[in-house]
Amino acid sequence: MRTTVFIFLTISCLYSCKQKAHQEKTTTDVTEEVSETNPTLTTLKEALTLHASFDSSVDADFALGDGRMYTVPNRQARDSAEVGLHKPDIRREDGKGKYGAGLVFTERSPGYIYYPSENNITYNTENWSAAISFWLSLDPATDLEPGYCDPIQITDSGYNDAGIWVDFTKENPRDFRLGAIGDRDVWNPNPEGPDNENPIFNARLTPVSNPPFAKGVWTHVLINFSGLNTENGEASLYLNGELQGTRTNIDTPFTWDYPLSNIYLGLGYIGLMDDLSIYNRNLSEDEIGTLYQLENGVQTLLD
Repeated sequence: MRTTVFIFLTISCLYSCKQKAHQEKTTTDVTEEVSETNPTLTTLKEALTLHASFDSSVDADFALGDGRMYTVPNRQARDSAEVGLHKPDIRREDGKGKYGAGLVFTERSPGYIYYPSENNITYNTENWSAAISFWLSLDPATDLEPGYCDPIQITDSGYNDAGIWVDFTKENPRDFRLGAIGDRDVWNPNPEGPDNENPIFNARLTPVSNPPFAKGVWTHVLINFSGLNTENGEASLYLNGELQGTRTNIDTPFTWDYPLSNIYLGLGYIGLMDDLSIYNRNLSEDEIGTLYQLENGVQTLLD
């Protein structure tokens, strides 16, 4: 009797091991198949430097640098920056994002929220390339208050001095514009009047008339740039995976005090924002299309 039980247990054990091995092989095969059929997922993951889904926190889900969000009353008051979101007109809310929770901006007010740039965007003094991706939902004509509005602005100084940003113009009908503006003392050595009204400044922008933003609709925004701090820099703007315009032959230097540069969100912006991600190089057309079509957002790259 004990011999029979022993044989039964042995056969059961062998069968169980065989099934486990088969399952592991199947899982491996599926993973390899996904990698083979979606190679851009691998290349995007390898290039990722920061991702904030806003699903469980305002802090980044993934970051090569400091992934905490900070709030500061003004750019000159860096020593008074507080960790976390401390602006009453901005909140993280479940169900308000493209893929879950998102950031809700309700009014124009003083103060800034940001992530530190250092290591979260790979600045290079000789040949700088990167990509910035995020989603917005708003009706610019009815939601925004008068004045320029920058959903994102990355700089150590300001929009007009080594800054990379997108904005909505100050009046209806509003254009949506990409700015890749180098060192102010180079492009505007003898300033007269407001820089944002200067023809030299405006000639350096990539504008989109009648952009596809609307209430209750999510629009994907991607900033793609390469070769900054060389003689042949380029910066492109994509909306919903489609190229809207490219500025070429950017030869103005972008000089940062890297530890003092920040990734500012929602300057004067009123609307929703979700799924911010940054990459350490410019992306290909295939990668941009893949980002736009990810069913569960950038978290797909990290799962």
